[in-house]
Amino acid sequence: MTAPLRIGNASGFYGDRFDALRDMLTGGPLDVLTGDYLAELTMLILGRDRLKDPARGYAKTFLRQLEECLGLAQERGVKIVANAGGLNPAGLADAVRELAGRLGIGVRVAHVEGDDLGSRFPDALTANAYLGGAGIAACLKGGADVVVTGRVTDAALVTGPAAAHFGWGDGDHDRLAGAVVAGHILECGTQATGGNYAFFGERPATDLLRPGFPLAEIHEDGSAVITKHDGTGGFVDVGTVTAQLLYETSGARYAGPDVTARLDTVTLTQEAPDRVRVSGVRGEAPPPDLKVGLNRLGGFRNEVVFVLTGLDVAAKAALVRAQVEDSFGRAKSRPEEVRWELVRADRADAPTEEGASAFLRLVVRDPQQEPVGRALSGAAIELALGSYPGFHVTAPPGKGAPYGVFEAAYVERATVDHVAVLPGGERRPVQATGGSLVLEDLDQPPLPAPLPDGPTRRAPLGLVAGARSGDKGGDANVGVWVRTDDAWRWLAHELTVERFRELVPEAQGLGVVRHVLPNLRALNFVVEGILGAGVASQARFDPQAKGLGEWLRARHLDIPAALLEAVEPNETTEVLP
Repeated sequence: MTAPLRIGNASGFYGDRFDALRDMLTGGPLDVLTGDYLAELTMLILGRDRLKDPARGYAKTFLRQLEECLGLAQERGVKIVANAGGLNPAGLADAVRELAGRLGIGVRVAHVEGDDLGSRFPDALTANAYLGGAGIAACLKGGADVVVTGRVTDAALVTGPAAAHFGWGDGDHDRLAGAVVAGHILECGTQATGGNYAFFGERPATDLLRPGFPLAEIHEDGSAVITKHDGTGGFVDVGTVTAQLLYETSGARYAGPDVTARLDTVTLTQEAPDRVRVSGVRGEAPPPDLKVGLNRLGGFRNEVVFVLTGLDVAAKAALVRAQVEDSFGRAKSRPEEVRWELVRADRADAPTEEGASAFLRLVVRDPQQEPVGRALSGAAIELALGSYPGFHVTAPPGKGAPYGVFEAAYVERATVDHVAVLPGGERRPVQATGGSLVLEDLDQPPLPAPLPDGPTRRAPLGLVAGARSGDKGGDANVGVWVRTDDAWRWLAHELTVERFRELVPEAQGLGVVRHVLPNLRALNFVVEGILGAGVASQARFDPQAKGLGEWLRARHLDIPAALLEAVEPNETTEVLP
């Protein structure tokens, strides 16, 4: 039998733990080490970098990491695959070659290009198609030791090496789907090894201080074991893997340029401590179109937070709001968008001044900088001696900063020139030959039999259910899962779309779609438009919806007493302070 391919990950975002690359190379055996540096917001940041210097547009951190670790990877025979090329993969490939030459390390560097569709979307700051792993596979088969890409899907960093190693073709849908699922689990780094985990309080504090990065042992049939290097922090169990599977996904069909993976076919098995087997994944031909991420500069944004201390908080808020609005009315131009939010974090008879304070947040946006800069500064700061008692702000407003707007478009796959640029400079076109299938939603699966009626207690949902949430453009997804069959019988019937809207009032008036994933004992909710124009527009207090799932878990509802009794906290567990 063919030995499994060990693929590790050393980065979940641009700015992740710097020494993770070295830790993964020295912590145990690997065949391939990946790094995911790109997100919707990252592309906007790199786009602004490129405006200042056309030679930039890539993740500079990656080069600094390679300066420490390129020789180590070469000694250990580990291939490096990263999407750190961002908007300029050719430039990063040249920089890696220059670095290798300066260090005297003989590595073969290749890159993937073709994702940049700026010429088709001239009004966008960045326009990049999400490519699959076939270009990465071509580079590796062409002898590359280091492959850098621009915008590929996060899972492509795993499907490419796996396809190259096992000789999979475009039509190997089940095998590719298994690799896509493994890639999705790895892509956010330590989120698969206990980071940001709903049930973190059940683990000793020592397990959570510094989670190790994950790796996948990919088998020829597409199955995988998710694990981590021995002796590293964190933990891998069915719960951590389930949480990551639900992160930034939606329904049973998880579409990508390599394959559409059927998340409703995934089976997770705890094989041993820190080893979770992922098996049974089925795949279908990918859709005929590629997703294109577009970032535009949306205008200028500014904010100020007024601190309201002690008594009469509502009256103080009303006074300063009226004063600012009056000032806007007398200004040359009122900001196009003005949003107020009062956060009542204050407590009666508080022992500290901070505990006695509420916060009134004012956010303004406008196509021009003047209305959100000088106009806001004047309206807010000139009130310092003439407003509510105890007037002060957390920080004075600045000049206003540009903000971005994200949206997705779609183009025909055949119109995108996906190219692998091999170590010797040969440009090899990558063409999909496995066919395509128009994406359609699946019928919802049957629900389990409901739990029999019995006594209930009013309690937080999070005592029995985990959650993880995130952003996709202006939408947010909230994945909710439970760990027993009885809890699933209750959750599947209790947490309907209507109940979700009750627990998350921000979802009132928005489209909410519920997806049922029985194999994972999970529900995945997509809340449409809750994030406005995406994370860069900062339309919401939590612009990436990272805490939305935890808010849902904190909401109270009537839960069967038998389920609560089964999860009473262990008083002897040492948790983080």
